Parts: sequence; structure tokens; C-alpha cells
Amino acid sequence: MNATKQLIAAAALSLVATLSIAQQAAPDVWNYKTARLGRAEVDALLAQPQKLVVIDVRRPDELTAKGSFPVYLNIQAKDIEKSLPYIPKDRAILTVSNHAHRAGAAGDLLAAKGFTVAGATGSEDYESQGGTQVVRVQPPAKTAAQ
Repeated sequence: MNATKQLIAAAALSLVATLSIAQQAAPDVWNYKTARLGRAEVDALLAQPQKLVVIDVRRPDELTAKGSFPVYLNIQAKDIEKSLPYIPKDRAILTVSNHAHRAGAAGDLLAAKGFTVAGATGSEDYESQGGTQVVRVQPPAKTAAQ
């Protein structure tokens, strides 16, 4: 009986390992109309800041943990639609999230509302491709009253 339990445990561990490897190897599927931009494309956009607005759709804690581009509007993904009147229409838009998926969804929404969306990127993806424009944001220091 003990050998049977060991065999079952070994089979279960093997299955878990196989599933884990399969999840890691799963392709990163892009389901958005907005173009997913790589480092070179993002750098080309950032080289012309007068023509660009960067909208980072992440939460503030993600911005401080992961960083973002030098200048950006922080409008969380859930607030994009109600923030449309504040978004400039005279510039191309680069949307940003960690790995671009929320940015892709935000880009699709903005494009559907008549904005010119240059593309979406992930700040972590950009850095992993050798990008150097991401800066770390420090949260404001808390005062004694806080």
C-alpha cells in the first residue's frame, strides 16, 4: 500500500511539473487591435515628445514598484472612459502597463473613441528588451500628520 501511495504522489508531482512548464511556455497571445510596440518603436516615439502623450494605466503602487516613462498621465484602466475629456486629441498616444495587455485594451478603447493610438507597451517588456527610458517613481514622503 505504501508503494502505491508513493507511485500516486510521484505521478501527481510529475503532472504538476508538466503543467507548470506548459504554462511558462504558453505563447503570449495578443488579442487587441492596438499595435504592441517593442523597445525600438517606443524609443522612436519618445524621441518626439511634442507629438506624444504617454498614458500609464497601472495602479500607483505598480508605478512605484516598476517605474514608467519620464512623463506620463496616470489614468488607471478602469477610469479611461470617464477621463476622455482630459486626454489630448492632438497627439499620438502610447499606452503603458506592465506587460502591455491592459495597455492594449486601453488603446482599443481610445481608438474606438477617436483618439490616435500609436501603440501599447509594457514597461517591464521594454526594459527586458534593453530599453533605458523607464524611471523609478518615488511616492511622496508621508508627513507627521498622515
